Amino acid sequence: MRGRIIPLSLREANDFVDAHHRHSARTSNDGGKFAIGLEMAGELVGAAIVGRPIARLLQQPGTAELLRCCVGPGAPDGAGKQLNSRCKRIWQLMGGVRLVTYTLSREAGGSLSGAGFRRVAEAHSNDSKWQQRGRAARPLADEPKTRWEAEYQ
Repeated sequence: MRGRIIPLSLREANDFVDAHHRHSARTSNDGGKFAIGLEMAGELVGAAIVGRPIARLLQQPGTAELLRCCVGPGAPDGAGKQLNSRCKRIWQLMGGVRLVTYTLSREAGGSLSGAGFRRVAEAHSNDSKWQQRGRAARPLADEPKTRWEAEYQ
């Protein structure tokens, strides 16, 4: 049984992420482009947030980052893939040409590959993309990450 995709405000999506994401906190609202939710029987069971890429070198016209994809209790099998696929399609309809996202290297990324994303790079903690001068390292900053991309023809 598939859920229904609904629009969410960034605040609603971040509240869901705060409550249910395994390891990431809410996103910053600056640079947010859109957020969607997955609803089952009137209950929110998933959320995804797309925004400006965190890595400065990826901040190019037509490129966005899937900042969070989170499913909670009651989400059906394939809920992550459904959210990832819809984010990819929405960004394409908005004129985007590339959508990037990251997983911890220890995560398989099955919902991303199922949604048409492909692994393109490994990012390590000593990359400036993950730490900024004058700021404490972000949570999980010392774990290697895998960058995934979806490009449109």
